[in-house]
This record gives sequence, structure tokens and C-alpha cells, in this order.
Amino acid sequence: MKKLTVIAFASVLLAACSSPEKDALKAQGFTRSEQALETAQRNATVACRDAAQCSAMWDMTKRYIEQNSNQPVIRADADAIESDLPSRSGKPVYSATRVAKGNGATISLYAQCRGMYGPERAKGSDYDDCASKIIAVQNRFASAIQPPR
Repeated sequence: MKKLTVIAFASVLLAACSSPEKDALKAQGFTRSEQALETAQRNATVACRDAAQCSAMWDMTKRYIEQNSNQPVIRADADAIESDLPSRSGKPVYSATRVAKGNGATISLYAQCRGMYGPERAKGSDYDDCASKIIAVQNRFASAIQPPR
């Protein structure tokens, strides 16, 4: 019995010692994911040079959102495209904006996911799954909407 108590106590000590290390590794992973999300957002912002190119890219943006969202598009006009909010957590929602710039425009794809963040932007229960989906979709966006040459 005494030997079992010593083993149990040693296990508790080992778990306590490794917990700060595990927490530090988790925090580093969260920071890397947040940086990857920021990079993906920058990658999901593209410029078009004239009305014809912008119109074609905007149409492709709507199709891209429809293909990558689990929710239907509920708004699509000259300035914004939005998909509906999901009823469950863990499902990304995509939207886009088109902002005129000279003869062209800037088109940006945005993403969010219910359950991705907790209070004060803490990591939510669905963060890892949502982040990986969003990063992949945003990183493919620019090449997906380029009109054929």
C-alpha cells in the first residue's frame, strides 16, 4: 500500500511539472496559428485593375464562397457577399467585400467560425479545426478567382 501511495504521489508531481511546459507549447501553437490566420487574411486580399476584370473576379468570389461554405449565400450585391451564420459551432462562415480603388477595386475574403474563440479572444473549443479550414480556404482564394488569360 505504501509503495502504491509513493507511485501515485510521484505521478502527481510529474504531471504538475510537465503542465507548465504543456501550457507553454499550447500557447506557442496558438500564437503560430494566429500568425498563420493573419497571413491567410493578407493572402485573401486581391486587387483588380478595371471594371471588366473586377466584375469577373467578383463573380468568381461568389462561387468560391458558395463552394467552400456549408451555409448558403444570403447577400450578394456590388459591395458585399455574405453566407448565413451556422447553427452549430465549428463551421466556417465566409464573406467578401469589394472596395473601389481608382478604375479597379480591392476584393477581400473574410472568415469566422462559431466556437473558434472564447471570452477575450481566448482559444475556443473549435479553434484548431476552424483555423486549419480558414487558413486553407483563404490561402487558395487569390489563385481561385484569377480570371483565365
